[in-house]
Amino acid sequence: MKYFATLGVIWLFTVWLPVTSHAATATKALPCMPYVGEQFSFDVGWEFINAGSATMNISAKNQGWQVKTFARTNKVLDVFKKVRDTITAEGLCVNGQMQSTVFDADLKERKYSAKKYVRFLWKKNQVSYTQHKNTELFDVPAGHLSVIDAFLAVRKLDLTPGQTLNIPVFDSRKRYEVIVNVMDKKKRLKTPWGEEVDCIVIKPKLKTEGIFASKGEMTIWMTDDKRHIPIKMRAKIKFGRVFAHLTGYSSQK
Repeated sequence: MKYFATLGVIWLFTVWLPVTSHAATATKALPCMPYVGEQFSFDVGWEFINAGSATMNISAKNQGWQVKTFARTNKVLDVFKKVRDTITAEGLCVNGQMQSTVFDADLKERKYSAKKYVRFLWKKNQVSYTQHKNTELFDVPAGHLSVIDAFLAVRKLDLTPGQTLNIPVFDSRKRYEVIVNVMDKKKRLKTPWGEEVDCIVIKPKLKTEGIFASKGEMTIWMTDDKRHIPIKMRAKIKFGRVFAHLTGYSSQK
């Protein structure tokens, strides 16, 4: 998938505009999803050039959660490659564990446009993938996540230096495990709220393109606390590097 992340993009993460707020139900606690009510905004750039922006909004929906991500190029980049991408991911808590249910992509990138719909039929151990009114079924065991939910799953874990994690995902007609390496060294970064904080550094290895990054090497700096807020992201692409910097964060909790 293109997902703006390559701009030309991140994930991602979860790459991830002014942030819009949801209804008060967004603060409802879920046993496996502590991030309901969070709102993020990012500046996205290629090397030293500001390329656009992105938002991520996590709200409660249908006894589960919904993650809404919108990414766009700025006015300058619109002339060369206008991007307006919307990604919607939804999930449920099943036996205390995260289970993705929906992953929809509405992609508008210059002359390219596509709508893709993924449904995780976890009770049947299947996933349906629909594009251009054509639906395919894949055998996928329950417990597999979308790439967005995989990012949230990593945030929930107790991350320790030197650790290697494997997260089962389904993305772009592929079922595989995202390998996430936690780096030995931490780094201190300045946050949008003004203070400097210690950050854990992780490197996910993707086999498909994500919301803030092309497949391949990616680095994410997250706060070294229970929330693991993404402060900075970097992805290597064919021509240089794409960066995403957190510019705004709020939580309704």
